[in-house]
This record gives sequence, C-alpha cells and structure tokens, in this order.
Amino acid sequence: MNVSVQYQIRGDSSNLIAASIENGIRSGRLRAGERLPTVRALAVKLRVSPATVAAAYSALRVRGLVHGSGRRGTVVNRRPPLLTRAVFPPPAPGLRNLADGGPDPALLPPLKPHLMRLDGVPGKYGDAENRAALIKLAARQFKRDAVAAESIAVVSGALDAVERVLQAHLRPGDVVAVEDPSYTGVLDLVAALALVAEPVAIDDSGPLAVDLKRALKLGAKAFIVTPRAQNPSGAALDRKRAAELLHVLAAFPDVVLIEDDHAGPVSGAPAITLSAGRAHWATVRSVSKSLGPDLRVSVMAGDALTVARVQGRQSLGPRWVSHILQDLVAMMWADTDTPAILQKAADTYAHRRRALIEALAQHGIAARGRSGLNVWVPVAEEAGVANAMASKGWAIRAGECYRIKSAPGIRVTISTLPPEDARKFAADLAESIRPREHAQSA
Repeated sequence: MNVSVQYQIRGDSSNLIAASIENGIRSGRLRAGERLPTVRALAVKLRVSPATVAAAYSALRVRGLVHGSGRRGTVVNRRPPLLTRAVFPPPAPGLRNLADGGPDPALLPPLKPHLMRLDGVPGKYGDAENRAALIKLAARQFKRDAVAAESIAVVSGALDAVERVLQAHLRPGDVVAVEDPSYTGVLDLVAALALVAEPVAIDDSGPLAVDLKRALKLGAKAFIVTPRAQNPSGAALDRKRAAELLHVLAAFPDVVLIEDDHAGPVSGAPAITLSAGRAHWATVRSVSKSLGPDLRVSVMAGDALTVARVQGRQSLGPRWVSHILQDLVAMMWADTDTPAILQKAADTYAHRRRALIEALAQHGIAARGRSGLNVWVPVAEEAGVANAMASKGWAIRAGECYRIKSAPGIRVTISTLPPEDARKFAADLAESIRPREHAQSA
C-alpha cells in the first residue's frame, strides 16, 4: 500500500470508512493518483469484514472519487467531484503562460458594444428556456455543416453537454470510448460519473478506425470524439478518416455518439460530422474559444430523445442558461463583423501553430497540431521537461494528465505565442530535451 503515512483511514462501517477517505481527499492528505490499501489489508487494519471495506470503496467509485486500476488496486481520481486543491494551479509569477489552453483575448470579438445593447429587462419564471434568436442562428450553423438541427438544447459549456448526454443514456460501470490522449476534463468527467474510459488511439486525422472498432467490440456504449481542434493533440478529422469511422459505427447502431466541437469556427479546420443516421447522438458547439471563456453557453443538436432527456434533466436543476448570456451570444453571432473577426482568429492561430512546429523541426523535434490552440510534442520525460522549461521562463503542461495508454508528451498552447517567440521557445525546449535524452541513452 502507498497511502500517505500522514493520513490514517478510520471507521467501523462502510459509511464511516468512505467518509474518512473523502475527508482525506478533500483536505489534500490523500492525493490524486494515490493508491488505497487493498480491501483485505484495510479490513485487517480496521478490524472489519472485507465486505464492509468493499462496500465503502464501491460507494466512492460510484461518486467518482476513486477508480479501479487493475493490479494497482483502487486509486484516487485526478479531479474528484469535491472542492479540493487545484490540480492545475496558475503558473508561477514571471512565467510565460503556454499552459492554460485558452484563446488570445486580443482575438476575441469585442463584448462591450453588445452589452450596451441589452434591453435591461431581467428574465423571469415562465419565460421560454431558450431564446428563439439563438436557436435560429444555431440551427442555421448546424445545417450549414450538414448536422441535423430539428432538436437543439442550450447548455452551460461543452463539458456540461457531454455530462448531460452521458447521464441521459449510460449508467455507472458502462464503458465509454475516448480519444487517447484526450482532454483532461473528459477523462475526469467519465471517472466522476463512475464510467469506464476505454482509450482509442489517435493520429493527426483523429481516432483510428481499427482501434475504435476494438473499443466498441469491448462493449463501449458511447464514443466521445473531437472532430477538430482536438485537445491536446490538435488532430482534426479528414474526409477519409470520417468515412472509415462511419463504416465502423454503422455496425454499432446503439452506441451514443458525442461530438465535442468546442473550438468551432476558430479551429482552422472544416466541420465534419459523424452524426448522420445515428439513433442517439449529440453535436456540441461551445463559444468559449471563439467568443470568450466567460460566456458559458453551448448549443447542442441531437436526436429528439437525447435532447428531450437533456432538457428534462436540466429543467429539474438550473432550469435554463442565463438569458443575458444567450442574448449576448445571439447578438455576437448576428453581428455582420463577427465572421471576419473569427476568421482572423482562425488564421492567426494556424500561423502560430505552423510557426512553432517549423521552429521545433529546425531543432529536430517532431510536433503535432493540425488545428486548434495547442501543439503536442512527444518527449521521453514529461515532468522533467516541463520543470526544465519553467526554469527557462515557460509554463507548459506535462502530458500525463491527458493520457491513458498513449506515449508521453507535452502540450503547448500557441494562442498567444507569436512566431518570433516560438523560435526562442523551440531553442529552449531543445536544450531541455537533449541533456535528458543523452543521460537516458547513456
């Protein structure tokens, strides 16, 4: 067992044991990735039956606090659904922030003119949950990209939509096919819902069809795919890969398809959908990367049953997404200046991606990033490289939190990295990688 010696699990019932472990996680004394004692070892220590400990661990798994990890036993989740210490604290003062994955504020459409146009009349109970203007504009966008738009929901961000769709169709213990590497929020959400993530290998064109087929044959009941601006790798579907994936999915008609198109118009790649003909599906478009992270609005097209379930569950909780935010997004989408602003952002991000990839290539470093705001750089030792780059003034993200079985790497957010700075970054990364590679080979 490798439970922290500073924290002792206590209790003589399953509820008390589970509460003790939860308190340890919340206080930070049981850390993310920490392995709990085996059922038998903890039962002996606490002088209770193994069934009592097993029941406590089962309750914690259902709540998303821990997960089973094969021979490693029961492990604390990276981001359990508790108010705990931040997994990704802000970069230290003085570091150039290439770690947060967000857009360049200078490339976002101006918000103030639209705020001034709000009528100032507060929404009230009894109003329609979704603004008609927003739904109409969203439907137009979806139809333009060959996504059926008969049923649309408005939710609070892309992950909110993913969570609601998973809850609408799956139950604890069900298997979900996810990209590997994948966005940390997706992996953490799957764990928090007590679902089992089955990794699907990806390359620059997205998930590999043969690996998706393997995952679906293992019993995956849902497949979460990022059609463009894949985080962290920058992968984007092309027509050939989409056809291969559609062929695989056709043999599994009951699998729920969730498309997380979080970057949308600023991703730098065309919209491609796998949703046509699916029984249960959802395509999610967030505005966080294109209009601003604080506009917590996403629109979700899907089959009638999925959308009805999502909206029905939403009506029992938050009821609706703020009408003020919905009105702002509708105004910004309707503004004739917005398409040009978004195209400029997409072009700028593409230029910055290429500049970094080319600068790294000059030092013999391979990197990936066909679309989106991030570039993925394979490295042998993630944490060591991230620490070395921090010593040179750069904050980047070590790749371990994004991976299940895929090879190690680092994620670099390029949204605020102009070409002249990319050259300096590439030189510093080369210095950070080479001594470690030489030492390992020696």
